[in-house]
Amino acid sequence: MYKVFIYFIALLHINQTILIMKKLLLFAAIAVFGMTTSFAQDGDGGGATDEGSFMININTGFGEVGGTGFYLTSQDGNTSWNAGADVGYFIMDDLAIRAGLGYGDSGFDGAGASMFSYKIGAKYYVIGTIPVGVDYSGSSIKDFDENPSYVGLQAAYAWFIADNVSIEPGLRYNLSMNDDFYDSTFNFNIGFALFLN
Repeated sequence: MYKVFIYFIALLHINQTILIMKKLLLFAAIAVFGMTTSFAQDGDGGGATDEGSFMININTGFGEVGGTGFYLTSQDGNTSWNAGADVGYFIMDDLAIRAGLGYGDSGFDGAGASMFSYKIGAKYYVIGTIPVGVDYSGSSIKDFDENPSYVGLQAAYAWFIADNVSIEPGLRYNLSMNDDFYDSTFNFNIGFALFLN
């Protein structure tokens, strides 16, 4: 009889543990769903990535030659910097065409070689929170015969910290169009986007 009682108590304890785990799992699922829907964009007008909205995008470039992002690097006594931004217009929900400009110093040969950068492309927000992009970018470097140009592919995650502001950490691959002089690059960057509608 004693063993049956112990078995019954153990079974009751296991059932209570399972019930508590189910409640915790349900609570976690509700919390995740609540956070996801609070950051999701409204597609019926007024959403950040709706047709007719504008986007201002600033990225960290991490030394990406030919980019329109912000960076400051120093290597082998040569310091290079760049400042720039991209703007976009949503031609349909979640799809923006964009262009960017940048200006900086390439730092090549320790000389102050000024550099003008440009970018044109498109960016699509898959399910409203996963921006993928393709673009053509390049630079015109003063007194250089060969200038870099790239076809870029990028994917990121848009974390909306407000209805019209997102932080977008992502990965980018720049395929060099002039690989005799400039290498293709793969880098991580962090973007900041402001949406206006």
